[in-house]
Amino acid sequence: MSAHQQGTELDLSWISKIQVNKPAVLRRAEQIQARRPVKKEWQAAWLLKAVTCIDLTTLSGDDTASNVQRLCYKAKYPIREDLLKALNMHDKGITTAAVCVYPARVCDAVKALKAAGCDIPVASVATGFPAGQTHLKTRLEEIRLAVEDGATEIDVVINRTLVLTGQWKGSDFIKTSTGKETVNATFPVAIVMLRAIRDFFWKTGNKVGFKPAGGIRSAKDSLVWLSLIKEELGDEWMKPELFRIGASTLLADIERQIYHHVTGRYAAYHDLPMS
Repeated sequence: MSAHQQGTELDLSWISKIQVNKPAVLRRAEQIQARRPVKKEWQAAWLLKAVTCIDLTTLSGDDTASNVQRLCYKAKYPIREDLLKALNMHDKGITTAAVCVYPARVCDAVKALKAAGCDIPVASVATGFPAGQTHLKTRLEEIRLAVEDGATEIDVVINRTLVLTGQWKGSDFIKTSTGKETVNATFPVAIVMLRAIRDFFWKTGNKVGFKPAGGIRSAKDSLVWLSLIKEELGDEWMKPELFRIGASTLLADIERQIYHHVTGRYAAYHDLPMS
């Protein structure tokens, strides 16, 4: 919901006055990455929290109904049952936050999740992903079709011309990147975005969500991202309604780390099922 909908005029003139202190941002980014984000005894709990914020993603040119089906099964059962039992978390309904697919694969995802008997939302990239360089009519049609097929969340690729010319629009979530660029989710950029979210909340009372995407592959990375969210925006943002991690391989590493936490040894290749 925009501030305008809530009955207050949205004044964005303050945005043009914003200046970024780049050296300070880089120092903060180095600081957050240099220290251990979470004490060892809390790591498993934080890693499970990270799982619940993952948009489990497949965005490949060779996606098929079968690999989308496997992805959906993994979204519902992200961590092996015996590992969750060892942590006394087997009855907490831990799933990923969503599955994220191309518009043409939304039907497959909806069908697979329904067959698995779960209500995990299906997110879809639309609007000419990843470049966003298609006609507005085509972009809108792509959203309409994805929603018609059952997507409940849309990752919109913004028209970057509007941004570069200062024509800002409102959004429910902002995302670091498409995940398809050479540089994607970086901590300095994230810090600037998170502080913009904080400023916007202070000025309007509106909470905007945040989604880093691209290059987040290790369990340690996910802990750093959660720590950053906690420190910059507070506990209120540490939930899937306001924080998502766009990732495809991250979940496998989180499961490996939880396996190690529970058993004291590292998993062999055959110990953990593939997504």
